[in-house]
Amino acid sequence: MQHQEFTPPEALQDAIKCFWYNRRDSGAVQADFEVLPDGYAEIIFHFGNNCSIFYNGALQQLPSPFMMELLNQPIHFYTQNRLEIIGIRCYPWAVFDLLGLVPGKQGVRIFEHPIAQLQPVLDKLIRTNQIDAAMATIEQYFLDTQLGIATNSVLFKAGAAMRKAKGNLQVTDVAAAAHATVRTLERNFKQSSGHTVKDVTTVMRFEEVRNRLWLQPDTSLSSLANELGYSDQSHLSREFKRYSGTTPAAFARKAKKQAISHHFITFHRPD
Repeated sequence: MQHQEFTPPEALQDAIKCFWYNRRDSGAVQADFEVLPDGYAEIIFHFGNNCSIFYNGALQQLPSPFMMELLNQPIHFYTQNRLEIIGIRCYPWAVFDLLGLVPGKQGVRIFEHPIAQLQPVLDKLIRTNQIDAAMATIEQYFLDTQLGIATNSVLFKAGAAMRKAKGNLQVTDVAAAAHATVRTLERNFKQSSGHTVKDVTTVMRFEEVRNRLWLQPDTSLSSLANELGYSDQSHLSREFKRYSGTTPAAFARKAKKQAISHHFITFHRPD
């Protein structure tokens, strides 16, 4: 599996964390891979064999592009043979303004948008292994369109504080960092992302636990709970299972044995 990340230009950094490319080859037999929640929304272009998701009791082929909004549970994707992916990793409070879409909580969203016109251009570049050129094409698209990247200082200051604290902030502290009242902050977040501040900070904190256990599976859960502001280890375990479907201890055992390395993709490296 090949993974590369690309830093966006400064003009886009308030909305886009990074651009990334990923390639995997599952062979002729259909394989699944799991994506766990994190603190981002992703715009996904895919190339090669089809990419599907289990929906309403059946596999549904996903168009390219599609969007993964802020997730609250794992999602399984299915593919076979070669699959190449280009992703735009966005902050959840900026992605809907970036695309000019109405905020929601759909998990995986299929949408019609002018950005889909990039698919044949990107496909040609990917087929000839011009990854840098493909990334430059996407970057230039957003620089040219600037589809509503609002200069909302409340959201950006709040988001920066939340990321720095890895989700371990009370709403009142986030509001203070953004120089706003709690009411103003919550209204801005709801209008921009469809989520509350607590929705976002909770999944950010889960993301930090997940990353730490993946990289350091022997990490003490009680120490991690204390460090990240959980009331106790049981609280951490409940939240972890809510977002991952498994316990942190079980996740750590699998990480330690590298038993899920062929099926687990977070789509990004820890900060």
